[in-house]
Amino acid sequence: MAFKNNCYTRSISTNNCKSEMTIEEFKQWLKQFDHDGDGRISKDELRDALKSVGGWFTTWKSWRGVKSADANGNGFIDDSEMKHLVSFAEKRFGVKIVMY
Repeated sequence: MAFKNNCYTRSISTNNCKSEMTIEEFKQWLKQFDHDGDGRISKDELRDALKSVGGWFTTWKSWRGVKSADANGNGFIDDSEMKHLVSFAEKRFGVKIVMY
């Protein structure tokens, strides 16, 4: 997994412990949950990604994540909408996305 620390209790971040990754690492991490290989992330695929790091309320969080990031309203997050998911993940999942 692409997270740069070992702090994975029940969510991507806990108290003072934030996970950090680059945008490319974040995309690669999500890509492993693209079960149908269509290059897009569905609500169910995002839920599986959140479950993989021990997240709570994954159904609700994945629904909110897709709703927040899905600019064209097709129910999926494609590469052009990834910046919206990155922003959502930083605010709601406690992931720090860095540019190096």
